[in-house]
Amino acid sequence: MRVAVLGLGEAGSLYASGFRRNGWAVAGYDPGDVSTPDGVERADSVRAAVHGCDLVLGLTGAKVALAVAREAAPHLASGTVFADMNAAAPQLKREIAQAVQESAGVVFADVSVIGSVPTHRHGTPLVTSGAGAAQVAAHFGTLGAPVEDLGAEPGAASARKLLRSVFMKGLGAIITQTVEAGRAAGDEQWVREQIAAELASGESTLDRLYQGTAKHGERRAFEVSAAADLMADLRLDAELTQAISHVHTLAARPTGLSNAPLVSDELLAAHADIATANIGDAVDRLSLADSAIRPLWAGARAIGRALTVWTRAGDNKAIHEAIKIAQPGDLIVVNGQGDTSRALIGELIAERAKAKGVVGMVLDGAARDVDVLAEIGFPVWARAVSPAGPYKFGPGHVSVPVAVGGLVCRPGDVVVGDSDGVAVVPAEEATKVLAQARAVEADEAGRRTAIRAGAVVSGGAS
Repeated sequence: MRVAVLGLGEAGSLYASGFRRNGWAVAGYDPGDVSTPDGVERADSVRAAVHGCDLVLGLTGAKVALAVAREAAPHLASGTVFADMNAAAPQLKREIAQAVQESAGVVFADVSVIGSVPTHRHGTPLVTSGAGAAQVAAHFGTLGAPVEDLGAEPGAASARKLLRSVFMKGLGAIITQTVEAGRAAGDEQWVREQIAAELASGESTLDRLYQGTAKHGERRAFEVSAAADLMADLRLDAELTQAISHVHTLAARPTGLSNAPLVSDELLAAHADIATANIGDAVDRLSLADSAIRPLWAGARAIGRALTVWTRAGDNKAIHEAIKIAQPGDLIVVNGQGDTSRALIGELIAERAKAKGVVGMVLDGAARDVDVLAEIGFPVWARAVSPAGPYKFGPGHVSVPVAVGGLVCRPGDVVVGDSDGVAVVPAEEATKVLAQARAVEADEAGRRTAIRAGAVVSGGAS
């Protein structure tokens, strides 16, 4: 038997090792710089990983799960079971099922992990649904994992996982905020003792939930946001669940509850007079947004840390959620699906953002109230202007990597906007790119001096 594990993060590596120890041939694929478990064949593509496999495990994270499934689908053999194990909304599971079942004979299973994989490893209890549920139960049963087959359609197992997530991630969020409050009050140890005394496993449970909230905050925020959508679909009040998602979002931010920002205020200040064109030249023109995303008023300029938003076209509910957690120096970057039919922001939301210390916004979408934005000095770069107001229903996500104007922007990256457009610099490269941009600036200054002096200077246009 052969299994492919797509995503060799913490859970993927543990499952790969578990199947390998139980006699399976295991192929793994992950584009990231992560280690390969002993005995696992590291594939260089999704296609190579899934070739000839009886079972494929999707453990990539919900944000890319559908794209990976679509990439794998043409290379899945008849009889292959594709088990998506990501924590995701039921609708996403159904879309993944449809994508992989376009290949004849492929069977889909929605699989949800119910428990801590680092604690229980490949024996962690599972819930599964879909046409491949019985086969998943048999395969994981050989690893010693208790598996509940719901005998239902894709999405049923995921819905059950999300219902549990409201409690588990909510408990993690409460612990996180309480411990942070205790630390701020100079009484952290007493607070920890009080919490641990009420938990079945005491300090170990406290640490697992507290540390896990920061370590996996981004993924869990996405998961709980899906749970909030489920609550809304059930016609229940989702406000508490949304608040739990916000706490995880805060914990995951580079400027979050316990982490120092990757980009200091001093480094941001050093970018204050750097032109986006010089940043682009410094990195082979690869860090510049689509030229259709333009400043909405003359002279607009801003430099800030990215606070990212991914929202449904024409809907700004997630932008309001981002402003709630915004910190001074943030620059809100929004993937609005490139939609220009409705403005995502206007003067009132700009005023709220400015009051929180937000230095500007970049929208892959539309905005309105341009004259007032200029009057209050709030810089906005957008794809278009539209007088039509937005919807406010969601869904949307905050502090996740987003695509904006052909670029990937991650939370905490440096964003520079000026009259020419927008540049995005990965946080870990900000110091290096700053030096390179300064070098470009100095070279151009020398060329201009020579031109003005009447010298013949070789070289093309900047």
